[in-house]
Amino acid sequence: MINRRSLLQIAAGGAALGAFGLRPAYADMPKLKEKETYKIGFAQTESNNPWRLQQTKSMQEEAKKRGWQLVYTDAAGSAAKQVADVRSMIAQKVDVILLAPREERPLIPAVMEAKKAGIPLFLIDRGVDPSLAKGGEDYVAFIGSDFVEEGRLAAEALVKAVDGKAKVIELVGTVGSSPANDRAKGFADYIKDHPGIEVIASQSGDFARDKGRQVFETLYQAHPEATALYSHNDEMTMGAIAAMEAAGKVPGKDLIIASIDGTKDAAQALQDGKVVVVVECNPNFGPAAFDAVVKYGKGEAVAPRLVNKDRVFTKENIAEYLPEAY
Repeated sequence: MINRRSLLQIAAGGAALGAFGLRPAYADMPKLKEKETYKIGFAQTESNNPWRLQQTKSMQEEAKKRGWQLVYTDAAGSAAKQVADVRSMIAQKVDVILLAPREERPLIPAVMEAKKAGIPLFLIDRGVDPSLAKGGEDYVAFIGSDFVEEGRLAAEALVKAVDGKAKVIELVGTVGSSPANDRAKGFADYIKDHPGIEVIASQSGDFARDKGRQVFETLYQAHPEATALYSHNDEMTMGAIAAMEAAGKVPGKDLIIASIDGTKDAAQALQDGKVVVVVECNPNFGPAAFDAVVKYGKGEAVAPRLVNKDRVFTKENIAEYLPEAY
């Protein structure tokens, strides 16, 4: 069985620093005293889907394994509440904050207030606007996937599956979030060189199953000529599949589907022939995040961007992955 935990790999520090133009030293960053156990704040954005639940589980399990205290909050999809959650963690004097920002700009105040309070902060799975806050200067590091690459990989597989010709409906994630922005960019950049692929409709389903269903239903009624679906996450994909089947359409035949995440439902849909590709977005951040905290506490250099290694699932390898799907 493929070991998911082994996939959280650190991008080469020197390359990351060069790519982002950042200083290797953390002269202006809050310091972290080396200790056997830490009090960690984890500010989760929401808990309304399997990916988020698995991410939280990974954090909780890693904290328990190491004997660390985890202060956990759930912003329930509200950027304002998430800012308040971080402020509460600052007031509780946690050692480190792990923040999964709902949106790129609204969470900037939280990042800056943690820095001002002298608490090291790591961004988990989503970034913030790089023009307003930078890794290695305003926060320690971003730990997560390359969302642009995920979009590119989804486009590559879809183009191959449709022989370079399709009218695509795109279900976009949460407006203003880094995965939605970057997955859209990666897909768009790839299909520029494939004129037979046309995105005919694009709208946010907010990464949610029911909203994805509703949005797809509306878009497909307006664009019955669509032959493919690119969805920014599996929850919206599953909602869209429900809408297709309710309309008497056959997913995987009437519409070719490319999705991102790697949930159990989407993996099963792939095996059943309803989805052509699922690009993984690994939710198991606990080991990598806690390892980065330990490294920072020892005074060792931490690259400002730590990139997960994600896989691409197709009918050829999905059976191997299914037993570990969440």
